[in-house]
Amino acid sequence: MKDLEQALELGVSQRKRFNATQPKVWLRNECVRVGLAETLCTYVMMVFGLGSVAQVVTGQGAFGEYLSINLGFGLGVAMGVHVGGKVSGAHMNAAVSFTMCMFGRLGWKMLPLYICAQLLGSFLAAGTIYGVYYDAIHEYCGGNLTVTGELATAGIFATYPAPYLSLMGGFIDQVLGTALLLLCLMALSDQRNKPAAAGTEPIAVGLLVLLIGISMGRNSGYAINPTRDIAPRLFTALAGWGMDVFRAGNGWWWVPLVAPLIGGVLGAGLYKVLVEMHHLHVSEPGDELMKEFDEEAVSLKKQKIICANVCV
Repeated sequence: MKDLEQALELGVSQRKRFNATQPKVWLRNECVRVGLAETLCTYVMMVFGLGSVAQVVTGQGAFGEYLSINLGFGLGVAMGVHVGGKVSGAHMNAAVSFTMCMFGRLGWKMLPLYICAQLLGSFLAAGTIYGVYYDAIHEYCGGNLTVTGELATAGIFATYPAPYLSLMGGFIDQVLGTALLLLCLMALSDQRNKPAAAGTEPIAVGLLVLLIGISMGRNSGYAINPTRDIAPRLFTALAGWGMDVFRAGNGWWWVPLVAPLIGGVLGAGLYKVLVEMHHLHVSEPGDELMKEFDEEAVSLKKQKIICANVCV
């Protein structure tokens, strides 16, 4: 009896010591945790991405070229996934969140939270880059903030179509780019195909964004992300560029807002219909062991029934 009391006291002492070493959880509300993480990871991604554009534009080629922008956004996405991946999934893109809802991977009630967090993170990032590069921007354009022309600076923050691009051509461009993004994201996360190795997901997603940038950025800057485009565009409208940010490109602003939503669903659906739905069942390493265990359990049950009948 004495030994039992000592063992209980030891267990209580160890439990107290374990609880004392556990980190304190400040926020337990899932929505708050997800919202904060999604805001921060979007902010990180956008600061690196917009910062790379600002450096190339204001530096007039002396501090980087178009590839610098591709690398800035690609690596920015990778860092964003590291920041919020385990908490919110680090969507950082309304097209991704919308597509996840369409395919049942995210509850619809969470969509407004994700979109608001992404808008806030993108808006704050635009403000940050404007503050950091304020002097450089005004020195470059002579204090005249314009949307189009040789010294235009609005393109640092939001995307605009090339002069030759029609609205229909730009719409198709954004649908295709986002479709490829979501198609490849589905493949990278498909555990029954060839997913990214554990721990390499951030760099894999970053490389995907880099690939889209270096192959599909010529027409309109590969926005492929509604919240990434509309929030900085709104910031520029308020910061001095005016309503021209919505009038430029024959009213281009709605294309990167709508087309990526359509493209994301099409790309993910294409992967699901052509690949994911046709996976053959692959036995897991423990399947055979569980099968043997079940067979032994059935055999033992039969033996018990036989013994019971004999005893009767």
